[in-house]
Amino acid sequence: MGTFDVWVPMEITRHGSGVSAAVRALASQIHPVFMLPPLASSWFGATLAGDFGLLVGGIHNVAIFAAVYTAHVKDGYVDFHVRGEDDDHPLTERGCKLALGGITAVFLACLAALWWLVGPGAALITAPTWVIGYHHAPQLDTNPVTATTGYPLGIALAIAGGFYVQTGTLSALAVAFALVFLLLLSGVKVIDDAQDFEYDRSIRKRTVAVVVGRRKARLTAYLLMAAGLLAVVAFAAGGLFPPSSVLAVLAFAAVAAATRRAEPELATMILIRGSYVFLALLLVAVWFSPLR
Repeated sequence: MGTFDVWVPMEITRHGSGVSAAVRALASQIHPVFMLPPLASSWFGATLAGDFGLLVGGIHNVAIFAAVYTAHVKDGYVDFHVRGEDDDHPLTERGCKLALGGITAVFLACLAALWWLVGPGAALITAPTWVIGYHHAPQLDTNPVTATTGYPLGIALAIAGGFYVQTGTLSALAVAFALVFLLLLSGVKVIDDAQDFEYDRSIRKRTVAVVVGRRKARLTAYLLMAAGLLAVVAFAAGGLFPPSSVLAVLAFAAVAAATRRAEPELATMILIRGSYVFLALLLVAVWFSPLR
């Protein structure tokens, strides 16, 4: 066994040995269910710009990946090594810090590239995604507002940033879509947080469910999602969105209705996947505008 193989598990991994164990530990912090929407949102923002460049779009996508990866690593580090909430974690404390340092370097390189290729505005609109990811735990996840809106705000910024890096500016269309997803996904996040209601209450973690109770939190969640869907209808009626975007509203409304009586864990799984369908239908509506 080489020197590197001995060093890796001692410094990075808590389980296994060798380079492969280190790679598995680092890869374990990629959670596709929560990683794909921000990446897709970045490309969705680029699509709103019409003709788009793959280079700047790809760099922005890597930056968004780095921001979300930062959030996953920092969250695991805080929950296991700081708070002692989780039963296990694949990375050592030093491994978490090395991973955070490495992915932050990738993010900063992306910011520099966007600044060079597009301008300072591209870096400025992208930078907050890392700030949100890094500070999700233990700062933002202890307040009901920031705990709820952190991930959705990241999605909204990914949409707006994906558009900006292509055009060097923002439009009413990009901002409107960002607002829609901020509202819709904030509702989903309220339901997601309700999964840990008992535990969060025991440690005085102030999610919406803990602050107002599970029943009112569920009502708040569906009101937020309804507000997002109604915003799409209003924007379509006003001519900002393509008329066919209403099909996305009908599809997600059907998904949301199916989760009305489901437990928070199942409801979250269904709603997250429903958001994929919602995004895909909006993409089709914008790209092809079949009913316009």
